[in-house]
Amino acid sequence: MKYILQLLILTTILFSKDFSIIIEKPFNDVLFDVTEDYDRKISAVGFTRNYDNKSNNSKTYTDAFSYLKSVSSNHGSLMYLTKIDKFGKTSLNKIINISQFGEAISVVKTPSNGYFIGGDTNDGSILIIKLDSEAQTIFTRTIGTKNYDRLNDLISLRDGGVLTIGSSITSRYSYDNIFETGLGLNDIYVTRFSKNGQKLWSRKYGTQYDDQGISGVEASDGSIIIVSTTTNENNKDLTLTRLTENGDKLWLKHYKDINKVTPYKVIKLKDNNFLLSFTQKDDTNKEQIRLIKFDLYKNILIDKEIFTNYSSGLKDIKEFSNGNIIGTGFINDTQNTDALVMILNNSLNLVKQAHYGGKNFDEFNGVTITHNSKAVAVGINTSEDSQESNMWIVKLNSDASISQLPKQKSDINLEIQNSFKKEIQNNKLFIKDDLDLEFIDKSLYFNVGDYKLTKKQKEFLDSFSKKLIPILIKYNNKIDTLEINGHTSSEWGNLDFQNSYLKNSKLSMNRSYSTLSYIFRNQDSKTQKILSKIIRGSGFSYSKNIKNGEDENLDKSRRVSFKIIMKQ
Repeated sequence: MKYILQLLILTTILFSKDFSIIIEKPFNDVLFDVTEDYDRKISAVGFTRNYDNKSNNSKTYTDAFSYLKSVSSNHGSLMYLTKIDKFGKTSLNKIINISQFGEAISVVKTPSNGYFIGGDTNDGSILIIKLDSEAQTIFTRTIGTKNYDRLNDLISLRDGGVLTIGSSITSRYSYDNIFETGLGLNDIYVTRFSKNGQKLWSRKYGTQYDDQGISGVEASDGSIIIVSTTTNENNKDLTLTRLTENGDKLWLKHYKDINKVTPYKVIKLKDNNFLLSFTQKDDTNKEQIRLIKFDLYKNILIDKEIFTNYSSGLKDIKEFSNGNIIGTGFINDTQNTDALVMILNNSLNLVKQAHYGGKNFDEFNGVTITHNSKAVAVGINTSEDSQESNMWIVKLNSDASISQLPKQKSDINLEIQNSFKKEIQNNKLFIKDDLDLEFIDKSLYFNVGDYKLTKKQKEFLDSFSKKLIPILIKYNNKIDTLEINGHTSSEWGNLDFQNSYLKNSKLSMNRSYSTLSYIFRNQDSKTQKILSKIIRGSGFSYSKNIKNGEDENLDKSRRVSFKIIMKQ
């Protein structure tokens, strides 16, 4: 394989330097869909299996089916919602036990930072759940006919509601109306819900053959694009349908010449056109990726086939702000299945491809793009020595590489940030993650050629040192150095480079010394002895001046800065 992830099992949730998280539960588990929350955390949904040794022996069952139904809540599938922060730490694990629950397929955000989750049940109903931001259930809705129904996609709508897209086996009950009776063997089944969970309408579409609704998206004018398939004996056709917001047909476009087609996802692009991802089998019976870009009036703008050496497919696609497309899915070779990531440009040409996984079955089912132009993919990972699949979350860069887990802030960093919260909010101080402390208030800068402290600088240093020094004493054994660095702008009359640099170097050291000596002299003898072991003054001349774009900011460059260096 192109890339192999070495996944070291440590605890229930496993971490490496890569942002690759595996959630282990008993039995086979999987994540299907993912979204970014408004607090920048990541939420993913799927299902896990319940394991409960409790049994009820007080009741006698006359047949095996009744018994299996009675224990479905104890040993069946459970809806699983997990939420992780930027450090890969779990902030929420929500398991929702629903009778006869089958699978959770899709998750979309609500304006209040809650969730709509769509799935289906074992007894053939489509399931919609609305949760608040704390994952508490607001309502649960089930829809369906007398026969088996299945959800394939849940999409958010502009009015805050959602649309379910799936399939329904034709009902043969004599008292069913035309909606419930259906059109053929299996029908496209679309239902629209309001944001409050009210069912606005349900429609069936299809032919006399086997039809399935696969994916959908809302257009900019409120109409809806539906992707579906029609299977007749050995033929499997692809159909695009445009509906009004009330479910009435506007147009259909059939693709009957595509071999053994499997559609996965349709999305709306930023130019208000649409992109469909599907696979078709080649002459060797391998699945090959195909992408079609089309407009609101069913005109094909781009039709791109992406050939790989092995069977592959993009199960989900999203668009970056620069117009590039990320697709995630699977690639099969002769030995195993790997998770596939592809980056394509706005002409749908392949820019980058990467495979991730081990020696068994690995796959990405869903992907979302985050606020900082990264992506998060979710799916299945199977470790080398296991037969059980696990839930998998991976953060990706825009070039398809795996992002690194950021280093968590140390205790001293968090304490300093908290102690200087007011100064940070008032734009007097900026603290970097590497414990570099910069004064950013204009009253704290030096005038041209000056190194003596002004009254305002002394007042701020008094307050600053009263907060900083107790922290330095507390973490004394872990601190190597407290640097007080003087800086200058690059100006110095009409001097040549050599003299300009040397004079600015001396000036920067004088600024450092005047600050260091003022703080040091105002401490008691015990504190001075502690500071003497870690404090150090230095001058950087104008080597680290401040710039606005390409131009130097002369005022901001005339400053002192502090840096805490921890022991290794």
